[in-house]
Amino acid sequence: MIEGTVNENCEAIIRLTLRGVAGEEQDIEAIIDTGFTGHLTLPMALIDRLALSWRSRAQALLADGSLHVFDAYVGTVLWNGKDRTVEVDAADTEPLVGMGLLRGHGLRVDVVENGAVKIETLMI
Repeated sequence: MIEGTVNENCEAIIRLTLRGVAGEEQDIEAIIDTGFTGHLTLPMALIDRLALSWRSRAQALLADGSLHVFDAYVGTVLWNGKDRTVEVDAADTEPLVGMGLLRGHGLRVDVVENGAVKIETLMI
């Protein structure tokens, strides 16, 4: 199980460990974004620090209707105690966890300040 908390802005936050290509680790806090269908967004400075491998250029339709072009990378995240290879989208924002990373999991959020966030693997 992955656990986190809800912050004062009603954002569900979890801590993740990322692994760079040379094996270095970086702990981060990420916001769960159920409107984001990808896996993970990271700022370019962190992508560079971890030396993630470039995968492609992609585009996404944002909630405001605008089209955004971004670079996609391949990264490794420690997820439920195991390394998991995921697509990482470069974004000039706080790290976001999307529905692609949550696929196959249950998400429970107690939406009050300091409320519990729990992510559990579903037995499908």
